[in-house]
Amino acid sequence: MTLTEQVAKNIIRKLLKGEDYRIEVVTLINAEFLQFAIDFFKKVVEAKLQSKDITVDWYKEAFLNPNLPAKEIAINSGLNKKTIHNMFNSSTKEIIIDAANEHYDVLYESIKNLVETEHELDLTLTIKFKGVSVDLSVSESLIVINTLAVKRAELRSGLWSTAGKRVEHPLMLTLCKLYSVDESNYKSIFKKDKNKGFDREVDFYLIKDDREYLCEVKLMGRGNPESADAVIARATNVFVADKLSIQNKNQLDDLGINWVELRCENGYKRFKKALENLGIPHKDYEGNLEKDLDNIFSELFS
Repeated sequence: MTLTEQVAKNIIRKLLKGEDYRIEVVTLINAEFLQFAIDFFKKVVEAKLQSKDITVDWYKEAFLNPNLPAKEIAINSGLNKKTIHNMFNSSTKEIIIDAANEHYDVLYESIKNLVETEHELDLTLTIKFKGVSVDLSVSESLIVINTLAVKRAELRSGLWSTAGKRVEHPLMLTLCKLYSVDESNYKSIFKKDKNKGFDREVDFYLIKDDREYLCEVKLMGRGNPESADAVIARATNVFVADKLSIQNKNQLDDLGINWVELRCENGYKRFKKALENLGIPHKDYEGNLEKDLDNIFSELFS
């Protein structure tokens, strides 16, 4: 699961131009999922062909094999590693294997009962690869479809989280460079978090004399007050968001929190007001945004 530097650049560029950045993440999700689907179908063909006894559950034998990576076993069973961790407060391979097998048995029984109830349904999924084809029954097809659905949900959750964290730091640096904020007037603190789908969290601070002002970036949509509430709880001084509702803005104003809403014309320019309110030395920005972003990106992503 990767969010490349080019995608990060595209997201920041769209945010500062007041455009919707979501298509960048959606495109990445589609690409990751389609590649997974192709690879998964190939494995299904191979596993089905290698099954020597039709009474053996070939899917469980091949796709819940303890020798596979734990994350892969979880997905193949219709779960994901994060869900298992939340269920058992642990995600060791032993626990994942046990949980995956238990869940798969329940899933298989549910599908079996459904197929028996919906006896008029006739579904055969045929997969062809290198001139060889296999046919999957209704039950087998539903198991495969369920695995694909779980994988897409995992990709979607992971990539949206990664997008926010991957963009947060360079976005704040870009804003500072647009307004010529000296490097002595800001800093970042990186924190490791191995339990999440990304490598680190970033706290970004603007600095005046010996005082540090916490900045938060949330790529939230309008009507999502929880993100704003989290920012308020952390005693944030500058809140940069994709969209903010009128209620969000009124609440932030009432609490004296500087906010920047990027999804509006020249929305990023409100960052100047935050700098002024905090007494951070800066210069007015009146340059060519497209050209200046190219220069800033060449420095930040070198």
